[in-house]
Amino acid sequence: MDTKNVWLVTGASKGLGLTLVKKLLANGYRVIATSRNANALEREIGPASDTFLPLEMALADNNDVKNGIEKSIRHFGRIDVVVNNAGYGQSGTLEELTDEEVKSSFDVNVFGAINVIRNVLPYLRAQRAGHIFNISSIGGYTAAFPGWGIYCATKFAIAGITESLAEEVREFGIHATVVYPGYFRTEFLSKGSIKIAANPIDAYESARHSEAAHLNEINGNQSNDPEKAATILIDIANLQKPPVHLFLGNDAYAAAAGKISIIEQQLSEYKDLATATAFVA
Repeated sequence: MDTKNVWLVTGASKGLGLTLVKKLLANGYRVIATSRNANALEREIGPASDTFLPLEMALADNNDVKNGIEKSIRHFGRIDVVVNNAGYGQSGTLEELTDEEVKSSFDVNVFGAINVIRNVLPYLRAQRAGHIFNISSIGGYTAAFPGWGIYCATKFAIAGITESLAEEVREFGIHATVVYPGYFRTEFLSKGSIKIAANPIDAYESARHSEAAHLNEINGNQSNDPEKAATILIDIANLQKPPVHLFLGNDAYAAAAGKISIIEQQLSEYKDLATATAFVA
């Protein structure tokens, strides 16, 4: 394990991000941690030092991200591993959510990650080395959760971006991995990380049931341990040939297998019809 590496972790004041930062520091890595509030990072971890740099960063503001990356380079001289972890959940059906609610979700969950990638890549390319982890969700592979379509859409976007990014940066010796976590026992399903649709429509009973189940039943009872997830991310970063797709948790594996089974069944069932598109000589 190369503990000389410098890690940049966004959304690091709580949840998986905070767990990862603490584990990295405990194992001798140097860490840049970002949050909307640097004071929260200092309360949880401590002030800036020769191994830790807490940064307040508005991820949706490209200039602010650019300045934060430059400050990080001045502090540590390099960045080796990037973890785009920041994001929040948005419940609500497509009909219920306002334009503002949808755009806000994409600004943070998608465009924030793009801003980080855009501004860190010049340094990784110059080093001809690096690894970018983009944290999606199992909801970024299967969106069969009523009332979570926009959240899942942002996570599908992260998956597509990462898969393409992996091909774009391969020639520079840079790796990219999209991570699809299942349910981990963090604060993600708490009020501070989930936004509820401002204008709910009573007719959507399945969406309300799913929303209530996530906030009241799943929250606090998630089956996966964030400490183990952090260890796995560190292990993956030390592989010479890391995966582009990483599903985390038995629940994520089961959901992915279910989606693959549906796709395979429909590919087979509709093959004759769907492939009858060629010009006939």
